[in-house]
Amino acid sequence: MIPGLATEICPAGEASVASAARVLATGGLVAFPTETVYGLGADATNPAAVARIYEAKGRPAFNPLISHVADLAAARRIGVFDTTATALAAAFWPGPLTLVLPKTWDCAVSDLATSGLDTIAIRVPSHPVARAILTTFGRPVVAPSANISGHVSPTTAAHVQSDLVGRIEMIVDGGPVAVGVESTVVGCFDTPMLLRPGGVPRERIEAVLGCALAQPPRNAETDSAQPLAPGMLTSHYAPRARVRLEASAVEAGEVLLAFGPALPAGAAHAAAVMNLSTRGDLAEAATHLFGYLRALDATAARTIAVMPIPNEGLGEAINDRLRRAAVGRE
Repeated sequence: MIPGLATEICPAGEASVASAARVLATGGLVAFPTETVYGLGADATNPAAVARIYEAKGRPAFNPLISHVADLAAARRIGVFDTTATALAAAFWPGPLTLVLPKTWDCAVSDLATSGLDTIAIRVPSHPVARAILTTFGRPVVAPSANISGHVSPTTAAHVQSDLVGRIEMIVDGGPVAVGVESTVVGCFDTPMLLRPGGVPRERIEAVLGCALAQPPRNAETDSAQPLAPGMLTSHYAPRARVRLEASAVEAGEVLLAFGPALPAGAAHAAAVMNLSTRGDLAEAATHLFGYLRALDATAARTIAVMPIPNEGLGEAINDRLRRAAVGRE
């Protein structure tokens, strides 16, 4: 909390977009919706503003941030596009795909935002509120998820408020987000690499590239090593409760995060049950994931039992987030 700082919460609209751009221009922090999750925005070219994001989130300073821009032209001013990056941008931008590229020689983004790496993570979001803010502001905006670092990511303005009120200047309330998991991150290296599964399934990206995405090195996902890209810390997205994965039965006192029409043994005696998708729809499950984790965590249960989820399509991203949530409380 910052003494005397009042967080303004405004409904999305022309007035709030203009106000958000003014706050960003003065080095302030603004939370706003993207199609994936709510982001916590700061002027990417202002080192002091970027430093405030790390402070507000309690985020490790070696974890790089994604720079959000309004269009491909703006992206080309800060990142070097090869044929792979150009093809992926054409196929998936605007949208939930982040590309990790070499910086341009005159890249205006603060070194603090890229954690001193010679690469930069860039995304062009599709959410109309995010696009309006970026267009009005006119400079790159770093926008990690608008939550305390390591907590469950926010998919509504209320989630942001519960974590960051009194720490940031403004929250733009655009309602619930559409995708519900963060962007897919692809490193446009000599061999394209899937650095983080997310809102664009691996299969769609590989169809565009005509080849399989490489996996990151084994030591790339540790809490002691510097990540290659945002969202790669082993412990991430963690509720206060322990998360028990692949649950085939519910134990006494547990709450259940379910998936599909058939519930496991003991579900009738669970302290609470929330079903990501009763019909087994992975897209629906993704939109509910973080909100349901937060709701179950609020019951004060010691353990959240999680049913198995297919590791295909958006299921890969969902399982990635659940594994990181589980590591956080082991």
